[in-house]
Amino acid sequence: MASGMASPASNNTSPPPERGVMETPMANIPAFRVPPLVGRVVARLPQLPPTLALVGALNLALGRILPRDDLEPLTGKRLQLDVTDAGLSLRFTLSARGFRPRFDRQRADLTLRAATRDYLALALREEDADTLFFSRRLIMEGDTDLGLLVKNTLDAVDWDALIAAAKPATLLARVKAPRLGSPAA
Repeated sequence: MASGMASPASNNTSPPPERGVMETPMANIPAFRVPPLVGRVVARLPQLPPTLALVGALNLALGRILPRDDLEPLTGKRLQLDVTDAGLSLRFTLSARGFRPRFDRQRADLTLRAATRDYLALALREEDADTLFFSRRLIMEGDTDLGLLVKNTLDAVDWDALIAAAKPATLLARVKAPRLGSPAA
């Protein structure tokens, strides 16, 4: 073999997954930052549309992969998620009816700050919150107990179950097609 070339077998250091165990592929997100001009423009736009997208996604997860009982201490707390390079500052809260946007300008009880790439790496399990926190790429300000609750909740999410539930075949199996010839209700 030529020097500097490794055999394909030498690159595979992990054993094959066990039968029936789902292997979550790592995304290997490249290092990137949203261009500063884009971030400055986005910061001047209304933050409500992306906040609505965030709370909508959180509400879909609430009770499914995010245990409502565990999040009870967040009820009524002012939360803020800043995406530093994208110019986003999303303010929201948890109420008895689920997550909802916050319209006040009061200081948040817990603020999380990170770049777009770092939030993606966290969501895709490429990096954990501790790694991002100790490398100062994820900043938590405010109530330490709330920060630990959010971190522990993210760590406890069964991402494999979420990925399995999001597969098109699984989603289609949940949809019941109306039968032809059946009386209308």
